[in-house]
Parts: sequence; C-alpha cells; structure tokens
Amino acid sequence: MEKAAEAQTPRLSVSKPDGNTTSSTVSMQEKEEGGDWAPRGEGESESAPDGEKDRGNEEPSASSSTDNIAAENIETGDYVSGYKLGLLLFSVTTFFFLLMLDMSIISTAIPQITSDFHSLQDIGWYTGAYQLTSATLQPLTGRVYTRVSAKWIFLFFFFIFEVGSLICAVAQSSTMFIIGRAVAGLGSSGLQNGALTVIAGAVPMEKRPVYMSLMMAFGQMGLITGPLIGGVFTQYVTWRWCFYINLPLGGLAGLFLSFLHVPDQTAKPRVTFKLLRNIIPDLDLVGFAIFAPAAIMFLLALQFGSSEYPWNSSTVIGLFVGAGVAFPIFLYWEYREGDKAMIPFSMVRKRVVWVSAMQFTGLMTSVFVGAQFLPIYFQSVKGVGPTLSGVYMLPNIISGVLFIILSGALITRLGYYLPWAVVAAAGTTVAAGLISTWSPNTSTGEWIGYQIIYGFRGCGIQVGLVALQYALPPAQSALGTAFLIFCQNFSAAVFSVVGNTIFTQTLLKEIVRLAPSVNPQAALAAGGSAEAVRALVPPGSPELAGVIQAFATAFDTVCYMLIACAALSFVASFGMGWVDVRKKKQPGKGDV
Repeated sequence: MEKAAEAQTPRLSVSKPDGNTTSSTVSMQEKEEGGDWAPRGEGESESAPDGEKDRGNEEPSASSSTDNIAAENIETGDYVSGYKLGLLLFSVTTFFFLLMLDMSIISTAIPQITSDFHSLQDIGWYTGAYQLTSATLQPLTGRVYTRVSAKWIFLFFFFIFEVGSLICAVAQSSTMFIIGRAVAGLGSSGLQNGALTVIAGAVPMEKRPVYMSLMMAFGQMGLITGPLIGGVFTQYVTWRWCFYINLPLGGLAGLFLSFLHVPDQTAKPRVTFKLLRNIIPDLDLVGFAIFAPAAIMFLLALQFGSSEYPWNSSTVIGLFVGAGVAFPIFLYWEYREGDKAMIPFSMVRKRVVWVSAMQFTGLMTSVFVGAQFLPIYFQSVKGVGPTLSGVYMLPNIISGVLFIILSGALITRLGYYLPWAVVAAAGTTVAAGLISTWSPNTSTGEWIGYQIIYGFRGCGIQVGLVALQYALPPAQSALGTAFLIFCQNFSAAVFSVVGNTIFTQTLLKEIVRLAPSVNPQAALAAGGSAEAVRALVPPGSPELAGVIQAFATAFDTVCYMLIACAALSFVASFGMGWVDVRKKKQPGKGDV
C-alpha cells in the first residue's frame, strides 16, 4: 500500500547547477489547487502542440525551495467581481487613458511651448526625454512586479508620473519642462505594464481578453484624441492644461485604487521595509546598470542625429558605438544570470514570447507613428486647424475603439486569438497602403473610408498580451508583460525618429523640386500648421500648390514605413499558435 501511494504521488524535480536533480513530493491536492498549470520536464514544451504548451517550463534555481517554486507558478484565484471590479477597472482604465493621452497630447502644444520658452532647439527633447526614461526603466519594473504587490508598486509609479506632470504644468523654463517630462517618463515605465498586471490578477484567464480590450480601447482613445484635446487647450485656454488634466483625473483614480482590494496573480508577502531590502538582490541591478547606458546611448544617438548633430558626426557615431559595445555585454550577463535575469532568456526564447513581441511591436508602431503624422497631413495639406484636424481623425478613433471591444468580446466567447491578430495586421497593412495615396485632392469620402479600414488594427492590439498571459506561468506574467511593453515603447521611440527623418529628408528634396523659390530650411522651421505652411510663399503665388504637394509626398513616404511595420506584424501573427483560451490548460505529455 505504501508503494502504491508513493507511485501515485507526483514528484517535482529541481535541477542543480552540477546537473544532478533532487525530487520533492507535491501532493495531488496542491496540483489540483494549482489550476491548469503544472511543472514540465526540461525540453518537453518545445515538442508539445502550441495549444497544449506549458505556461512555464523554466527551471527553478537551486537555491529556491520547491514550495516557493510551486507557489510562484500557481495563481491565487483571488479574483474580484461586482462593483469592486467595476471600480478597479475604472481606476486602471483611467490611468491607462491618461498615460496614452500624455504621449500624444503634447504634439499640438509643442509649437506654442517653444514660442513661450524661445526654445525651438529643444523641441526634440520634449518627447525624447519622456521616451528615454520610460524605455530605459521598463524592463526593471517587470522584475519589481514579480516580487512586490502590484497595487503599491502601481501607486508608487503613479505618484512619480503625477509629480512629473505637475513640474511640466508649472514649468518656467525649457530646462524645467524637460526635467518634468523625464520624471513623467520614469513614472510611466511602471504604469502601462502595471495596469495590465493588475487586470491579470483581478480576473480569470478566460475573462481577461474582454477586460484588457476595454482598457486598451480607452487607451487608444487617449492616444488618438490627444492632438485634438491638446489643440483645444492650446488654442482656447493654455498648453499647461495638457498636464494639469493628469492631476484631478489621476488623483480620483488613485484614491479609488488605494482603498480597493487588488489581488495579485501569485501570492506575495506584505510590503515592508524588510521585504524591500530582501528583494534588492533579486532585481538584477547589475543587468540594469549595463542595460541603462546602452539604451540611453542608443536613444541619444537617434535624438542628436535627428536634431542637433549630423548623422556622421563624431558625437552620434560615438554614441552608436558605445551602445553597440554595451549591448552584447548585457546579453552575456543576462544569459549568465538565467531565470534571475531582468529579461530571462528562458522566457524570451519561447516562440510565443518573441513572436508576440514582434506582432505587438509592429502593430503598435504603426499606431504611434500614424497618430503623430495624420494631424500633420490634415493641417499642412488640407489646411485645417489643430481642433478640426482632431475631428477629421474621428473615423480612425471610433472604428479602432469598436474593433478593440468587439475582438475582446469575441476572443472571450470563441476562444481563439490568432485570427484576430491576422485580421488586424492585414487590415492595417492595406489601410496604410491606401493612406499612402493621399494627395491634396483626396476626397472626403476617401480619407474617411481609409481611416475606417485603418481601425482594423484594434482587432489585434490586445492579442499579444492575451497570448503571453496564457503561455507564461503566473510567476513570469509580469515579466512577459513588461518585456512586451518595453519592445513597444523602445520601437516607438526609434521609429518616431526614423519617421521624422524620412519626412524631413523627403520634404527637403520635394521643396527644391516643386517650389524652388522656397528655402528648404525655412520649410522645416515652419512646422506643420496650416498658417505656417501657407506663409512660406506670398499670397496667390503659383508655387503654393508645389509646397502643399511637397508636404503631401513627405507624408506618403512615412506611410511606406507604416506598411512595413504592419506587414511584420502580419507575418509574426501566424507564429502565435492556434490556442483556445477558454479551455483549462491540461498537463502535457511528460507533465507531473
């Protein structure tokens, strides 16, 4: 009888550094309470079908106890429902909306800010400082979320974001404003992935797609309506309200969140100073110390090359070389650290992780860059003001939000997410191709219709996140989300500069060809407002049509980059696996 009982008791093997293994008994009750995830033997996840892949096949470190390993990989099941879930969703959605709004609202305010501070030379830093700090800190925040309660870490980053917004709102100089943007970027690094982590802990897997889609739909509204809201504030009140708005709305959401019960996806100890001291060795601060300079040098090279220095200058080349040297050192260190790394290779090398990152990054890059340049087309080419250019983007906004909500609801009901990723990428690729044909004479029906097709991107925005939530163990869920958001933010920072370079170089060439009397540098200094573009030539000048066509051609050239990004997302979508998220995961072959 004892042998029979022992045979029915599963064993959890823990690999030691020397290659030996020790076994520890895990009761059937623990396995059942752990839900649909169970540890898998080494190497078996690669041979299992996509739909049956284990959420976590990483090897635990030898220093960890098997009890801790099991606890980290089992969801608590402490979900929220009813009005409490409604308040929680309101809070994190408000944060998400404000975060996306903050990224784009500044676009229509920058001309007035540079006029007030007499700081046209600093224009690149108004967005660059935010992106620099946000992208650099992003991977470390994912590590923090795996060790500390999501609620208090989220509120901490929210406080930093609010401080940065306040500094921007009351700034008395360009330098003070740039510092405020950098501080806000530090706060934002833990908010976007934090909001998704909070939702993952609050609702079960089968309900996450619809709630994540609702949150991301409002986020997209913030991203795309930002130029409209910023234009209204700048034109009728003051640009400072672009940042003041974060204080009352964020404060209300923060107040609700501070009093709500926010469950964690896995059990975490109560936040104490002793806990914070104990987790510091687990945060891979050495990896962060190597990664941060590499990321900063690379982004600074892009920033300097696009604004202050020639691309072939020693400053830009030196920064690129420095980043190129530091990055391989970072990769070696992360490989050496294993699962304790800031970005564990055991996680990133899983196909669903890097494929989801490609799908999400390609799609979101087309969204970010599109939101940046669509207002330029409507203002510089169509000749409307900041407010009306935002109104002209309503077909894009409304269709995108509807497709996000629709796809989230249908993924929850039908289960499969891969078709929505394919439809989103295909629709965005086609729409970007159609938008690249826009000219000064494009009809109203055409630019409305093409924007509606562009809204198909909403079908796939949450797909990468849903795929990672299903594929990774709860212990790596926050790390996977942070990695995905980092890829998005880093690519947005890079491709915003690339898009701006494509636009300016094309504009310089086209101005010389189509309006020879206009100084190309004056065309760049004019910006994208309707009045400034039309003031480049005397009233009634026959060269006005050439100037407008030059801006239209420059916009169309940027759209070619959007086509490439969306096409990358389309190709990557097919590697995400045919998975039904409605089903409870069953132990795969070889699981115990």
